[in-house]
Amino acid sequence: MDNLIFFNPGDSIGNFHDYDEAVRTAQIYREANHVQDGHVLVVKGVDNKAFDIFLADNEITHQNENGDDSKAYQVSKEV
Repeated sequence: MDNLIFFNPGDSIGNFHDYDEAVRTAQIYREANHVQDGHVLVVKGVDNKAFDIFLADNEITHQNENGDDSKAYQVSKEV
């Protein structure tokens, strides 16, 4: 997948330097919290140094009036 998606970094479930660890953690989180398939995302930050886990429901689709601290992430895997 090569699409960019915006999230507030504070909504991250976890931050990892190892891709495989991020995917395993996302799978465990999905199972433990009974989240539907594809709703937990492992994303790579634009800086390409780390992987974060977000819930798809936390995607930011527009700027709010007060501004926000959203950042662009590249989707690596939907879990």
